[in-house]
Parts: sequence; C-alpha cells; structure tokens
Amino acid sequence: MKIGVLAMQGAFREHIASLAALGVEGVEIRRERQLEDIDGLIIPGGESTTIGKLMVDFNLLEPIRELAAAGMPLFGTCAGMVLLARDIIGSDQPRLGLMHVSVQRNAFGRQVDSFEVDLEIPVLGEEPFHAVFIRAPYLERVEPPAESLATFMGKTVMARQGNLLATAFHPELTNDLRIHRYFLEMIK
Repeated sequence: MKIGVLAMQGAFREHIASLAALGVEGVEIRRERQLEDIDGLIIPGGESTTIGKLMVDFNLLEPIRELAAAGMPLFGTCAGMVLLARDIIGSDQPRLGLMHVSVQRNAFGRQVDSFEVDLEIPVLGEEPFHAVFIRAPYLERVEPPAESLATFMGKTVMARQGNLLATAFHPELTNDLRIHRYFLEMIK
C-alpha cells in the first residue's frame, strides 16, 4: 500500500512519519503524475487558502476530484478539512468541494488560542483520543451522506462521507495512530 501526502505546505512530513510507524509507505505529492500509483491521499494542515491556490497552480484540483469520484480514499486534517468541504463560510477560495459540509475556518480562534483536549470518538473505541487543535476549523453543518464522527463544544470536529475523512485537529502531531489506522482500513 502506498499513500500520497499532499506536500504543498504544512505538516506533511509528520503524516508520512505516522504512516511509516504503521508500516505503510507515504510519498510526497506535488505533481499530477505522482497521483498515478497511490492507494489514498492525505491533505495535511497548513494554510488552506495557500494550499488551495497551489493546487490550482499545479493543476491538482480536478485530478484529485476524479480520483475521489472513482473511490480513492482522501483524508483531510485541519486545512485539509477546509479543502474537502463543499461550503466554506465567508469564502470562495479554491477547494475540492467534495464533502456535504459547511466549514468555519479558524473557528476556535487564532494561533494563540490553540489547545489540546481528549475527545470521545466512538469509531476508535472507548479510549479518548488526545486531539491537538491549531487555528482549527469546525463543521457548522453536516448533511447526508456526510456524518459526524466526533464533536467538541457541540461542533463537529471529525466527519466521514464514504471514502472521505476529515478532522479539524492534527492526529499526526500525536503518537496515537488510531485515526491513521482507521483511514487505512477505509482503503481495504
């Protein structure tokens, strides 16, 4: 199994390290041709506006949309969640627009308002997941076929829609590999 990690900006190296810890090859993706032999794609955190513009500049939006439509699993964290959303509140920035959700960018405040919290995520089991939120978004609205997998303060911070997975937080910044493992199980 080979997982691509969009390497335009943000914590792509940390995702590749998480994949390696699970015995899976992670490869940096910057060009369309690199999408050809991967089994899944992770879109990391960072600055969603910048990542979206770079995806336009490198002609990656449509090829990734086509791969998702063909069933390839995508996993977006933080900015990646924003890029997966159909609707970004107050913004028309470039995005993949695949998930039936509305996302609020920087919804929990600025960088200085970043925080960590233990989340209950039933699909991962009973043990809480220690989540790291950095200038994090949340989902204001989740519509079928998208479904909420975890909430914090009444807002959805993890969601799935078929082959699409999104978290508002950064599992790649912890040693807990359960969310990456959950994503890999979506590929089988």
